[in-house]
Amino acid sequence: MAAPSDEGQNPALPEVSHGVATRPPSAFQLHADDVGNQVEVEKPETSRANSSSPSPCPSEHQNPERVIVSFDDGDPMNPYNFSQPKKLFIVVTCMVLVMNSTIGSSIASGISEPTQEYFGISNDQLLVLPISIYLIGYVIGPLVFAPLSESYGRKPVLIATFVVFTAFTLGTALAPTFAGLVIMRLLAGIGASTPISVIGGVYADIYNTRKARGLVITIFMAATTWGPLIGPIASGYVAPVSWRWAYWVSLIVAGATWPFLILMPETYGPIVLKRKARYLREKQGDANTVAPVELQKQDLKELVVVVLTRPIRMFLFEAIVTTTCLYLSVVYAIFYIFFQAYPIIFQGTYGFTSGQVGLTFLPIGVGSMIAGGIYLMWDSFLARSQAKTPAPAWTQIEEYIRLPLACLGGPLFVVSLFWLGWTARVSIHWIVPTLSALPFGLGFLLIFMGELNYLVDAYEVYAASAMGAASCSRSLFGVVLPFAAKPMYNDLGVAWACSLLGFLSLLMSAIPFVFIKFGDRIRANSKFCRELKQKKDEEERVKHGSAQQSLHALENKHEEGV
Repeated sequence: MAAPSDEGQNPALPEVSHGVATRPPSAFQLHADDVGNQVEVEKPETSRANSSSPSPCPSEHQNPERVIVSFDDGDPMNPYNFSQPKKLFIVVTCMVLVMNSTIGSSIASGISEPTQEYFGISNDQLLVLPISIYLIGYVIGPLVFAPLSESYGRKPVLIATFVVFTAFTLGTALAPTFAGLVIMRLLAGIGASTPISVIGGVYADIYNTRKARGLVITIFMAATTWGPLIGPIASGYVAPVSWRWAYWVSLIVAGATWPFLILMPETYGPIVLKRKARYLREKQGDANTVAPVELQKQDLKELVVVVLTRPIRMFLFEAIVTTTCLYLSVVYAIFYIFFQAYPIIFQGTYGFTSGQVGLTFLPIGVGSMIAGGIYLMWDSFLARSQAKTPAPAWTQIEEYIRLPLACLGGPLFVVSLFWLGWTARVSIHWIVPTLSALPFGLGFLLIFMGELNYLVDAYEVYAASAMGAASCSRSLFGVVLPFAAKPMYNDLGVAWACSLLGFLSLLMSAIPFVFIKFGDRIRANSKFCRELKQKKDEEERVKHGSAQQSLHALENKHEEGV
């Protein structure tokens, strides 16, 4: 994916093909050439080389033992061929699911004081738990629910986990003790982790053009930013009524989401084909009619030892993954530190109410929307540059495709922290520190879009593992670092606490520049990147060999007068 010049290719979401058993690395997907003998196909006629084409396939491919079902050309069952209204419904449903998850992550931030009074909590550190414990659940999604969605389908996994989220959000609202509240928040967070880890795959299931995918992934990432910002606003304004009403609001939003989720169709192509094959077997009474996914044989030991440990190995031994994870984790943790810091800054300095403090987060969302527009403009500029003949050399280099976004976002993020720290004082109007959130949101999203897409570009079929490592590490940072927020701001003061975060971010902001300068050398020394290059070379040889065989067959038919 070094130079995604094909229209059906997008660095944000890897290539997909519904007609066969190949899938994008949106989770820990098994590949025949990835994990030894982990995937076995019954007959060589259905090899990965022959099945990886995104072009439509005939309805059935037959060999002496199997009838392998695939999508017809223009088949309405193919998620790529869903009508535009149907796709729009799926996009909206997924966005609402993500909003449920992310609103839930910060809903507790506006009710700290009434929660403290109700349960008689004297230790301020305990008040961080309702937010931090929720984020532990986000570690589960990439490790468990994303792979399950590729075994059982997107919709069943989304429904099952949304049941968990809804049930334990209700439990949180009714919690009789603080310990019970924390446990309920943990379980609700586990249920809420699925949309974050699966929705990107859903969008890849239904869109196969770069332009469409670029738009929906921008919407997805904006939703992941806006959700946490809505939480403190909602909870801040219901806090005077009761702390429980914050969770009732979250439950009401979840209830309104259920009709959308129930009506949403399954989007994962291999599972749709599996259901089609099951229907044909029942209708025709032919047990040999199968879907490609049913020909895969998975070895549990290999799955656990090789595939599920790969994110850990990549985090420990891949320089690109390690440094990217650290950068994103610091940025993500600072985002969640602000849910503890903003009340200190705006209530302590300007006497804001909880609801007014929630409103000060809105410029972060505005900044993220601007970042989405910049992303789309850059994507359009990149496409035009790659379409030139000849294409400029820089458009073929991994590091120049997405990292410029992070190079812009990093300095903006740093500036916002110093801006907030040194303008939040009684002598300066509150609007000045509030507006620091604008470059914060802009830089935050640009860093994430640039760095995450670079991981996808650099590791391709291993991208799911790299993304899993990034997701788990930043969630862990988001759990732990907010506990340091109140002691840090109380001991250092607002100016120097923000400056400390600013200096740390400044150090991290050098990472994308280092990648641009030395990224090719780093990838040359990467075990996974070398293996990836070998695989691509082997696939080219296989394709070349298949093309030669087809040419010889045509020549023979011509000689025979066929």
